[in-house]
Amino acid sequence: MLDNDLKGKIALVTGSSRGLGRQYALDLARAGADVIIHDVSANAAAQFGEAPSGEAVADEIRSLGRRSAFLTADLTCPDQIQTFTEQAINQFGQIDILVNNAGGDIGAKTPRPDPNNAIDIKVEDIQAVLNLNLLNVMCMCKYMGAHMRSRRTGKIINVGSAAGHVPAAAGIIYASAKAAISHYTLCLGAELRPYDVNVNCIAPAATYTGRFKATRTESDNVFNQEGLSRLQKVANPEDMSKIVLFLASSQADYLTGETIVCREK
Repeated sequence: MLDNDLKGKIALVTGSSRGLGRQYALDLARAGADVIIHDVSANAAAQFGEAPSGEAVADEIRSLGRRSAFLTADLTCPDQIQTFTEQAINQFGQIDILVNNAGGDIGAKTPRPDPNNAIDIKVEDIQAVLNLNLLNVMCMCKYMGAHMRSRRTGKIINVGSAAGHVPAAAGIIYASAKAAISHYTLCLGAELRPYDVNVNCIAPAATYTGRFKATRTESDNVFNQEGLSRLQKVANPEDMSKIVLFLASSQADYLTGETIVCREK
């Protein structure tokens, strides 16, 4: 019987003290997995009021009867990624599920690049966005993929964005990085196929997270959803988390190299 039972599995979700990552982590724990919580710092969770701290989210996982730990690392630094992955493996013995959730359209010195098109964007913002959204995924997959390859089992779930599958007028570097994750997923899925490691990607639609709400205004037309169908509305975190849970479960055992693109248009 196919189900979402993840008992005995150990999951690591990057950027999971807040936003979509926190929802993914909680739902993986509810399905039975022990979950490692991560963010760049202990207080990052409080930035948009979604949790008091990273350790508080780990406590939420423990309250569900699962093991958890909160680990910090700057995933724009490859050396920190290597240390972080080694720490996670050493502390829990193995990693069965990796969700590469950390990312965002964040400038080097500003909440979002400004300007945020292809021509006028600052070079430092191009580097910042690529490091946060593409380099971190590739390095996480390098180290965790080697671990899973040696064990001949594992699920890697990369997180892209629906923005990477439509023409973008703003956030072009971010959208391009997310599009690259889809192709990287296809390639890595083929590389790890002989080792029974599944690699898939979810490209979430716009979703009501703390950061999303804080960086939009009424003029963005994302708060009034009256008259729209369920599939046209801005998503809730639970909507995206159900898909991650599917990819982590036995229901996706024969799926690899694929991207599930969620669109509201």
